[in-house]
Amino acid sequence: MASYSSYTDQELVAFLKQGDVAAFTAIYERYHSLLYVYAHKKLHNKEESQDIIQEVLITLWNKCRDFSIDVSLKSYLFTAVRNKALDLFSHKKVKAKYLASLQGFIDISAESSDFLIREKDLSALIEREIQALPPKMREIFEMSRKDKLSHKEIAKALNISEHTVATQMKRALKVLRLRLGLVVWIAMLLFYR
Repeated sequence: MASYSSYTDQELVAFLKQGDVAAFTAIYERYHSLLYVYAHKKLHNKEESQDIIQEVLITLWNKCRDFSIDVSLKSYLFTAVRNKALDLFSHKKVKAKYLASLQGFIDISAESSDFLIREKDLSALIEREIQALPPKMREIFEMSRKDKLSHKEIAKALNISEHTVATQMKRALKVLRLRLGLVVWIAMLLFYR
């Protein structure tokens, strides 16, 4: 191996094109540390730097028979490392945008789910309190709020006076307001407009 370390880069490339493993090993030993320092200055990450160096050198070996460069081996290797680092930066940006987008979707989805659960719980609470009203009062309230009938239509359907309908509605709303509290009361008014 001592003889290969004395060869120039051009001579090592010529041997490499013939598939000479010892020439590849000499190139590896000559440039690995230098390429690592260069990559680490760009990436500031030990593992990523090592990965890029390995990729560049593996590509060099895999394409050794077709290997043709117009610049020095050193320039070729450093340019390859720089390009791989730039690719990694681009990939990280795309990944960061994707993750941010995904996180935004998850946040919106979680808020939506939380809102739906609260809305369902609130609806159930309101419905329980409506069902707890006296039967006639409940019937009038439901006809007004759920069926959207006017006081006149309710009076006609139940064969009672409009005044009785209005009185029962006032009492139902008062009872529900007291039982449900102000916040739930406002929500109920929004649900049953």
